[in-house]
Order: sequence, then structure tokens, then C-alpha cells
Amino acid sequence: MGAPRRLLPAIALFALVSAACRPAPEPGTPAPAAEPSPTARVYTNPVYAFDFPDPHILRVEDAYYAYATNSSNANIPVLRSTDLAAWERLGDALPALPEWAAPNQGFTWAPGVARIGDAFVLYYTARDAEADLQCIGRAVSSSPEGPFEDETVEPLVCQTDLGGSIDPYPFEDAGRLYLYWKNDGNCCGLPVGLWVQPLSEDGLSLAGAPLEILRRDQAWERPLIENPAMVAAGGGYYLFYSGNWWESHEYAVGYAVCESAVGPCTKPLTEPLFAFTPEVMGPGGESFFTDLQGNLWMAYHAWTGAAVGYPGGQRSLRIEPVTFQDGTPVIHGPTHEPQPLP
Repeated sequence: MGAPRRLLPAIALFALVSAACRPAPEPGTPAPAAEPSPTARVYTNPVYAFDFPDPHILRVEDAYYAYATNSSNANIPVLRSTDLAAWERLGDALPALPEWAAPNQGFTWAPGVARIGDAFVLYYTARDAEADLQCIGRAVSSSPEGPFEDETVEPLVCQTDLGGSIDPYPFEDAGRLYLYWKNDGNCCGLPVGLWVQPLSEDGLSLAGAPLEILRRDQAWERPLIENPAMVAAGGGYYLFYSGNWWESHEYAVGYAVCESAVGPCTKPLTEPLFAFTPEVMGPGGESFFTDLQGNLWMAYHAWTGAAVGYPGGQRSLRIEPVTFQDGTPVIHGPTHEPQPLP
């Protein structure tokens, strides 16, 4: 996979403040619900200091729900917050896998959740028992905290000729739903790309044809790119992604500018947009959400402390505000000191 090289530092930090946030609950231990407070105007990264990889945050009315790759004996761990600073662990959003998925594999990865009408649809990665590859499924719930149920007999997306499919990310543009993902070619020495395909109106099936819109072609991205996340802002489309090796301090976030939700997309940089600092190692697994005031945020994970990799390390949950200047995204971080909430 190419020799490691040092990446450029990320964008300057927001102004520091001195107030501290409430501590995160221990994994698996019930915690009191976060009480909204008019004085709770700061957050400190990591906002959840335990293992919570590949986070996806969905705002539902005045609450925020965070979903992650399997950890702490949960297929899809789920958290809840009312202020973005304190997070309550709710349990497992997907307690039962469908019949096509191999059980107890520890391969339930990188969820994405969309609210579609009165339902919530969870897109996730699991191990297809027949193909023995990672594939994408979908599950439904009437509540954002679950339980989500998947009664399908086969995966929603499974590119068996390209190594499988992972990292689903739902996105809505002008009333049309799309699903983005990565073909898992790095499992088998195959090319790796990022893909998009329209979804049906209820989000439960695919429509149209899959389209590959981005590939790894830069040195810092070796050996792969993954975790596509589309954002529409200021009349433009921005496809964010993670690159390099996930279990490395050089894992980082890049982006491409796209002409539409389905491309074509081009990369304006030859280096990552958002990279490691001595305090924030291997940032990636990004997703995007807006707060009650309409501000855009990026949720992501990074290794806690100096330990990079398992079993000693943990990929904790972090958030940073995102703005755009002259059509260029600005991620205001990575931060590790108390920060003001907008």
C-alpha cells in the first residue's frame, strides 16, 4: 500500500471557550436522558469518547440520533442527544439481521438513515452468507431509535463481481432519493470506486442504473477511498469521502465537486481537506447533518488518544461545523478543546 507520508494540517480551530460538557455514559450502561439547558452552549470533542465508528447523525425535530458501525455487542449502536454535547446510549437499532446476513460476524458497518414520509429507513452493511462478501441491506422502523426490521431475503446492493458493496449513504435532492456506496474491491485486489443509484419513492428499492462517479487516483488516498457523503450547498454539489487506510493515523477526508447528484465529479485538491493533527488521529467515516438553526455539521470518528488501531484503540464520535467560502468547503476543526455552539 505505498509508504506512509505526512499530511498537511487541517483548517484552523474555532475560538476556545472554558466551559466543560457533561461526560459521556459508559457503553452498555443506561444513562439519564440529556436535559436541554439554555446555558449548555459548548461541546467538547470527542462528544462520545467510546468506540463509535463511521457515525451517521439524523436530526428528528429537536433531537439528534447517531448510528455507528457495530460495537459493544450491538449491530448498529444508537445514541440520542438534545444539545449535541451530551449523548445518551439507547441500545441496538438493528437487534436482528435478515435471513441473508450471516449472524455474529462483527461485520455490520457504516449505517445511513433517512426519514421518508412517516418511516425511517436504515441502510447498512452486513455479511452476505451466500456470497461471503459485504453487501448493503435496508431496514425500516416507525421510530428513529428503532428497532429497525429487515424482512428481505437478499441484499439491496451486492456487487459480487466487484468484491461486494459497503458504506451506504442516503441523500435527497429536489424530492428524488439517491443511495451512494463503495464497491469493496480492496477485499479482493479489485478496483475501488464510489457509486450512486436512484431509489424508489419509499426508499426500499433501487431505481435506474448504478453509476460509478469517483475513483482513487491520488497518492494520499492509497490504498482506497470509501464512505461517500453527498452535500448540496450554495447551488453546488460536494461529494465527501474518506481515503487512505482506515486503521491508520493518515486516514483523512477529501472531497470532489459535482455537477449534479449523479456527477460528473472532479477533485479540486491533490491533498486531503481534513487530516490528522497530533490530537486527532485518522479522522474519517464522515456524514453531514443540519442543526435546529440550519447550520451544517460534519460527524466523524477519530482514534481516541495515541492508540491507533484495534484492539487498543477506539474510534470516538466527533462533530465540527462546516461552512463554504467561494464554493470551497471549510471544516472548522479538528478540535479537541471546548467549542461554542452556534
